[in-house]
Amino acid sequence: MKKTLLTLAVGTALLGTSVQAFAAGFQLAETSATGLGRAFAGEAAMADNASAQARNPAMMTYLKGTQVSAGGIYVMPNIDVNGDMTLSAMGHQLAKFNADASDVGNNAFVPNFYVTHQIDENWTVGLGLNSNYGLATETPAGHAASIFGNHTSVTSVEFNPNVAYRINDAVSVGAGLRVVHAKGEIGATMPNWIDQVKPALGGMIGQLPKDKQAQAMAAAGMIPAGGASLKSLEGDDTGFGWQVGGAWQINAANRIGFAYHSKVDLDLDGQASGALYQDGQHASFAGYIPLELPAFAEVSSFHQITDKFAMHTSINWTDWSSFDEIRVFFPDSVKPIDLAAKKPMTSDQIKVEKFEDNWRFAVGSTYKIAPKWTLRGGVALDKSAATDEHRTSTIPDSDRLWFSAGAGYQATDALHFDLGVTYIKAIGHSPINETQDVAGLAQVNFSGETTGDVWLTGVQASYKF
Repeated sequence: MKKTLLTLAVGTALLGTSVQAFAAGFQLAETSATGLGRAFAGEAAMADNASAQARNPAMMTYLKGTQVSAGGIYVMPNIDVNGDMTLSAMGHQLAKFNADASDVGNNAFVPNFYVTHQIDENWTVGLGLNSNYGLATETPAGHAASIFGNHTSVTSVEFNPNVAYRINDAVSVGAGLRVVHAKGEIGATMPNWIDQVKPALGGMIGQLPKDKQAQAMAAAGMIPAGGASLKSLEGDDTGFGWQVGGAWQINAANRIGFAYHSKVDLDLDGQASGALYQDGQHASFAGYIPLELPAFAEVSSFHQITDKFAMHTSINWTDWSSFDEIRVFFPDSVKPIDLAAKKPMTSDQIKVEKFEDNWRFAVGSTYKIAPKWTLRGGVALDKSAATDEHRTSTIPDSDRLWFSAGAGYQATDALHFDLGVTYIKAIGHSPINETQDVAGLAQVNFSGETTGDVWLTGVQASYKF
């Protein structure tokens, strides 16, 4: 239980909601409903409306006058974690429990807002409000696997002021500032099965070496009842980063775009509490969790095949290998006591994640079926950032396939509406294997896998002044 808890990531929502986004790690792709309709293929090389700056600020040079775009995407995940929990001690299995958990992700609405203004033929400025990361998973407090983490909720908003410059008719560049404010709540609780096995654990203390019996008795006395909080952390912070992009108009029918978004470092400052973060006098302690939101990049292409039909592609990369572990630090003079070391804790490793860099590949199309109507479609392969060896129940990440469709309607010369719908399906097997220590007396192991799918639907309204 010294290494339990959760997963910290930063996440979505301008309105304080959070969501298991079902993208790699805890990354969000949902920058606009316009892009959703084509599986976000070609985003760094397209400028449908002011939302283009979210993926590539250079594309603002393709937007005339002053433009505003606002919308949102509703995410409906169906994520199941299925498996068994075993309790073992001294080489013997004491008990086995079913640890299936259904629908561990929450529905949520992810809004966005963008505005651009063309200063002259060369310069354009813009402002974006959206999010690039999000996570929310939850199981009942007494669930059989809640010792590994039963609640993770992270919310954030990303604020992007951007500027773009058209060098000539073929080349444009852009840059912007990333300001991310995030809040996280994470917790782990004692499973209900502890009430059944406490007598057996107590009876095992006499079998331990004499020099370890006193420590084991003290640790056993600290084990709370089922459903009680073991570790709970909450905190928030604001971090800064940057983004750059470029676009090359090869000819009238073909264009390439590139964008890079830097990492954002956060220290989620707040409070830590729970049965394993107490010293008999204090119920909570000041703590913070360093969190690096990884850098990501995109290369996209746009190809106008006919007057009515266009194709788009994207390759995305995220530096998830920087996400190695979750560790909480206790900076104040009053700290929780590490029972094993018999001294105040300066930090506590919550979980080992050891993510790997993630790649995403998307192909999409746009077809003008009538003067006022446009159809979109796309598919994407989104690779998992989690490895089979280190996948956790709090980030049940897996490889995913995207199937998207969308439509656009030109209501007036100035007003345009977009609708997008996406179905995402996990592919292959995504095994989970986690182990925890219980008071130095026994070990609990969760062995299972994650499965699931998700529906996304969104609308976008754009206006040109």
